[in-house]
Amino acid sequence: DSARYTQNWELWDALDYYDTGKFNKADWTNGGMFNCGWKPDHVYFNNGKMTIKLDNQYSHGKPYTSGEYRTNNTFSYGTFETNMKAAKGDGLVTSFFLYTGSPWDEIDVEILGKNTWQVQLNYYVNGVANNEKIINLGFDASQGFHRYAIEYGNGWINWFIDGKWVYGVNNTGFNAPYGKQMPSHPMQIMCNLWPGTGVDSWLNHYWHNGNKYAEYDYIKYTPMR
Repeated sequence: DSARYTQNWELWDALDYYDTGKFNKADWTNGGMFNCGWKPDHVYFNNGKMTIKLDNQYSHGKPYTSGEYRTNNTFSYGTFETNMKAAKGDGLVTSFFLYTGSPWDEIDVEILGKNTWQVQLNYYVNGVANNEKIINLGFDASQGFHRYAIEYGNGWINWFIDGKWVYGVNNTGFNAPYGKQMPSHPMQIMCNLWPGTGVDSWLNHYWHNGNKYAEYDYIKYTPMR
């Protein structure tokens, strides 16, 4: 991961086609609670949108196959945004997130398929999370496209939905007493759709009853000025 280039200029991708200069498709499995393999052909483009498909094809030792799309470069402080439509159904997660593997920092926007009227926000520092926040959306995220944005700064994070601030954390204010650690490393921009295993208390149980789809209309990064 340390060899990745940190991009300090704007990224805009309308997701009209697979731009290998900016992105790559995963072809492995994450293990753990991810009950699917990632295959490149499960991320595809048509009508100006990117679709991630989850089906019951066996891959990488898992009973299901889905897709993960990720930037080649990492990105430091700035605003990260997508316009997406989530998949509905017990056991599912549709995500837009920032991630670096070592050390493990992460900032999440996750729509849990069991209740697509909510979004779960979270962040990790050195692989430690327990910072989950559930936000009521006021709409069904599986029924239409909505804009989800992460504003990532030095010691703080804000989340926006359809341009409106919904939640924030920082290492000096009320939400984080005692100088709580915050993510601090450049991260890749990631999108995936996956069925959980062994986390029924969180996601409910996944029963495959037909293919599931998550759709993304664009991905945007604006560096901190």
